[in-house]
Order: sequence, then C-alpha cells, then structure tokens
Amino acid sequence: MDIPLQISLHGIAHSDALNNAIRKKAGKLERFYSHIVSCRVVLELAARHQRKGREYRAHIDLKVPGGEIAVTHARDEDVQVALRDAFDAARRRLEDYARVQRGD
Repeated sequence: MDIPLQISLHGIAHSDALNNAIRKKAGKLERFYSHIVSCRVVLELAARHQRKGREYRAHIDLKVPGGEIAVTHARDEDVQVALRDAFDAARRRLEDYARVQRGD
C-alpha cells in the first residue's frame, strides 16, 4: 500500500487486529482510484445511548488530486460493521470521483 495512512482511535483500546483491518481496507481503495494522496481514518466510541449502549462512529477522509472525499458512517454497535460500512461508502464516492475525472 502506497497511501500515507493515519489511524486515530478515540475511546477505543489499541488493537493490532483493528489496525490491520483498517490498513487492508485502505489498501483496497487503491484498486478503484490509484492517485489517492492520503487517507485518514478515525474510529471513535460515540456517547453512550441510554437504551442502545455502546455505539461506534467511523470517519474516513481521503485526499485526492483536486479534491477531498469525506465519509462519516452513522453509529453502529459493532466497530467492525461501522468500519466496513464507512469504507464501502468511501469506495462508492471514490468510484464516482474517478468516473468524473475520466469524463464518464
């Protein structure tokens, strides 16, 4: 993976498995647009909801030539699901950006 990657965890304990999952998912984004300048991923434990308990929020910020793509996945009770959904949304936006750049 050639993308400079910054990972921030807020309210979540450091985990090698979580960091590896983030690196793997960020690396896959290069298949959809190879000119990504940087990627910043923030995972945070959102404020506890009285009925739902713990909720996680994933935010991805991609810098691309001529623009920036930011994705925030609304809360989810599972950190892996929040991460997956955020990267899926980032992939879709990156594909749309690549289509516009190609003139499709």
